[in-house]
Amino acid sequence: MAAKKDEIGTVMTPAPVALPGATTVMQAAILMREQNIGDVLVTDGERLLGVLTDRDIVVRCVAAGLDPSMTTLPNMCSHQLVTVEPQQKIDDVLTLMRERAIRRVPVVDDGVPVGIVSMGDLARLRDPKSALAAVSAAPPNR
Repeated sequence: MAAKKDEIGTVMTPAPVALPGATTVMQAAILMREQNIGDVLVTDGERLLGVLTDRDIVVRCVAAGLDPSMTTLPNMCSHQLVTVEPQQKIDDVLTLMRERAIRRVPVVDDGVPVGIVSMGDLARLRDPKSALAAVSAAPPNR
Protein backbone atom coordinates (compact mmCIF):
# COMPACT_ATOMS: atom_id res chain seq x y z
CA MET A 1 0.00 0.00 0.00
CA ALA A 2 1.43 3.38 -1.02
CA ALA A 3 1.96 6.02 1.65
CA LYS A 4 -0.35 9.04 1.67
CA LYS A 5 1.31 12.43 1.41
CA ASP A 6 0.38 13.37 4.96
CA GLU A 7 2.05 10.26 6.42
CA ILE A 8 5.53 10.22 7.92
CA GLY A 9 6.53 7.38 5.59
CA THR A 10 6.64 9.90 2.73
CA VAL A 11 9.32 12.07 4.35
CA MET A 12 11.38 9.60 6.39
CA THR A 13 14.83 8.55 5.33
CA PRO A 14 14.23 4.93 4.34
CA ALA A 15 16.54 2.04 5.20
CA PRO A 16 18.42 3.73 8.04
CA VAL A 17 21.87 2.47 8.93
CA ALA A 18 21.45 -0.14 11.63
CA LEU A 19 24.26 -1.86 13.48
CA PRO A 20 24.21 -4.85 15.82
CA GLY A 21 24.88 -4.21 19.49
CA ALA A 22 28.24 -6.01 19.33
CA THR A 23 29.60 -3.22 17.12
CA THR A 24 32.16 -0.97 18.77
CA VAL A 25 31.77 2.78 19.05
CA MET A 26 34.87 3.16 16.87
CA GLN A 27 33.34 1.03 14.11
CA ALA A 28 30.13 3.05 14.30
CA ALA A 29 32.03 6.35 14.17
CA ILE A 30 33.97 5.26 11.09
CA LEU A 31 30.76 4.20 9.34
CA MET A 32 29.06 7.48 10.29
CA ARG A 33 31.99 9.39 8.77
CA GLU A 34 31.96 7.28 5.60
CA GLN A 35 28.18 7.63 5.16
CA ASN A 36 28.01 11.31 6.20
CA ILE A 37 25.39 10.59 8.86
CA GLY A 38 24.99 11.70 12.46
CA ASP A 39 23.24 8.67 13.90
CA VAL A 40 22.82 4.91 13.61
CA LEU A 41 20.17 2.58 14.92
CA VAL A 42 21.37 -0.11 17.30
CA THR A 43 19.68 -3.48 16.90
CA ASP A 44 19.49 -6.94 18.39
CA GLY A 45 18.57 -9.01 15.37
CA GLU A 46 15.70 -7.04 13.84
CA ARG A 47 14.65 -5.55 17.20
CA LEU A 48 15.51 -1.91 17.80
CA LEU A 49 17.60 -1.40 20.95
CA GLY A 50 18.49 2.26 20.68
CA VAL A 51 19.88 5.18 18.71
CA LEU A 52 23.52 6.24 18.77
CA THR A 53 24.33 9.79 17.72
CA ASP A 54 27.61 11.53 17.07
CA ARG A 55 26.93 13.52 20.25
CA ASP A 56 26.53 10.26 22.24
CA ILE A 57 29.98 9.22 21.05
CA VAL A 58 31.54 12.47 22.24
CA VAL A 59 29.68 12.89 25.53
CA ARG A 60 29.14 9.31 26.70
CA CYS A 61 32.31 7.69 25.40
CA VAL A 62 35.17 10.08 24.62
CA ALA A 63 34.48 12.66 27.35
CA ALA A 64 33.95 9.84 29.85
CA GLY A 65 37.43 8.48 29.06
CA LEU A 66 36.17 5.21 27.59
CA ASP A 67 38.00 3.38 24.81
CA PRO A 68 35.84 3.61 21.65
CA SER A 69 37.60 0.57 20.20
CA MET A 70 36.47 -1.55 23.14
CA THR A 71 33.11 -0.01 24.06
CA THR A 72 30.04 -1.49 22.38
CA LEU A 73 26.95 0.37 21.23
CA PRO A 74 24.38 -0.79 23.82
CA ASN A 75 26.48 0.89 26.51
CA MET A 76 26.43 4.26 24.72
CA CYS A 77 23.13 4.58 22.87
CA SER A 78 19.87 6.14 23.97
CA HIS A 79 17.45 3.43 25.07
CA GLN A 80 14.40 5.53 26.01
CA LEU A 81 13.12 5.58 22.45
CA VAL A 82 10.12 7.21 20.95
CA THR A 83 9.19 5.50 17.71
CA VAL A 84 6.49 6.08 15.12
CA GLU A 85 4.95 3.99 12.36
CA PRO A 86 5.07 4.93 8.66
CA GLN A 87 1.30 5.55 8.60
CA GLN A 88 1.36 8.16 11.37
CA LYS A 89 0.39 11.66 10.34
CA ILE A 90 3.22 14.14 9.85
CA ASP A 91 1.47 16.68 12.11
CA ASP A 92 1.20 14.11 14.90
CA VAL A 93 4.91 13.30 14.64
CA LEU A 94 5.79 17.01 14.69
CA THR A 95 3.72 17.42 17.85
CA LEU A 96 5.37 14.39 19.44
CA MET A 97 8.86 15.70 18.62
CA ARG A 98 8.00 19.12 20.01
CA GLU A 99 6.45 17.75 23.22
CA ARG A 100 9.32 15.33 23.88
CA ALA A 101 12.07 17.71 22.64
CA ILE A 102 13.57 15.08 20.33
CA ARG A 103 15.45 15.71 17.10
CA ARG A 104 15.04 12.37 15.35
CA VAL A 105 12.58 9.51 15.54
CA PRO A 106 13.01 5.95 14.29
CA VAL A 107 10.16 4.75 12.08
CA VAL A 108 9.23 1.12 12.74
CA ASP A 109 6.85 -1.31 11.08
CA ASP A 110 5.83 -4.15 13.38
CA GLY A 111 8.80 -3.27 15.59
CA VAL A 112 11.33 -3.46 12.74
CA PRO A 113 13.12 -0.21 11.84
CA VAL A 114 12.24 0.93 8.31
CA GLY A 115 13.26 4.58 8.44
CA ILE A 116 14.19 7.59 10.49
CA VAL A 117 12.79 11.10 10.44
CA SER A 118 14.61 14.17 11.68
CA MET A 119 13.67 17.74 12.43
CA GLY A 120 15.58 18.67 9.30
CA ASP A 121 13.46 16.34 7.15
CA LEU A 122 10.32 17.98 8.46
CA ALA A 123 11.73 21.51 8.14
CA ARG A 124 12.57 20.89 4.48
CA LEU A 125 8.98 19.74 3.95
CA ARG A 126 7.08 22.35 5.96
CA ASP A 127 9.35 25.41 5.88
CA PRO A 128 11.85 24.98 3.04
CA LYS A 129 13.14 28.56 3.35
CA SER A 130 13.97 28.22 7.06
CA ALA A 131 17.53 28.18 8.34
CA LEU A 132 17.06 24.61 9.63
CA ALA A 133 15.87 23.43 6.20
CA ALA A 134 18.83 25.13 4.51
CA VAL A 135 21.34 23.66 6.92
CA SER A 136 19.74 20.21 6.68
CA ALA A 137 19.82 20.29 2.88
CA ALA A 138 23.46 21.43 2.68
CA PRO A 139 26.22 18.91 2.01
CA PRO A 140 27.99 17.71 5.16
CA ASN A 141 31.19 19.34 6.33
CA ARG A 142 34.26 17.20 5.83
